[in-house]
Amino acid sequence: MRALFIGRFQPFHLGHLGAVKWILEQVEELIIGIGSAQYAYLPKNPFTAGERLLMIYRSLKAEGLARRVMVTLIPDTDSVHALWPAYVEMCSPPFSKVYSNDPLTLMLMRDYGYEVEEVPLIERSRLSGTYVRNLMAKGDKSWRELVPKPVVEVIDSIDGEKRVQRIYQVHGLV
Repeated sequence: MRALFIGRFQPFHLGHLGAVKWILEQVEELIIGIGSAQYAYLPKNPFTAGERLLMIYRSLKAEGLARRVMVTLIPDTDSVHALWPAYVEMCSPPFSKVYSNDPLTLMLMRDYGYEVEEVPLIERSRLSGTYVRNLMAKGDKSWRELVPKPVVEVIDSIDGEKRVQRIYQVHGLV
């Protein structure tokens, strides 16, 4: 069976990696759908789709999981929610099940006819994109312990911590 795991992965952290490993215990192949693919340089979405793709691919490769996983980019439909599942299908190879922890994603995909399942959350208080981004915005280097090593390398290569700090400043969040 091939399943789809949808998230924004801003950035891809150890909770996401744990979820991928858990899902791969249930299915043969996994598609990771990078949601909100058209957004970047925003407080909730500081990294580009290409940067997130690289973070995910390098993390999966380092874990020996890349052969069983495909990554695709899924744009938002700007609140035209009824159209979104069709966009997901258009951007992805065929799949039969959807994994997510986003209530709207689960509802839309269930209503569109897919089997859906939530993913067990691992250390949610620390392993969340919001928490990681907030640490980066404060200049707290402990974010580096919450993401796979390849993600640290990608973020360092694009000066991503500085980018997050500047984005938060521009939006008056620090």
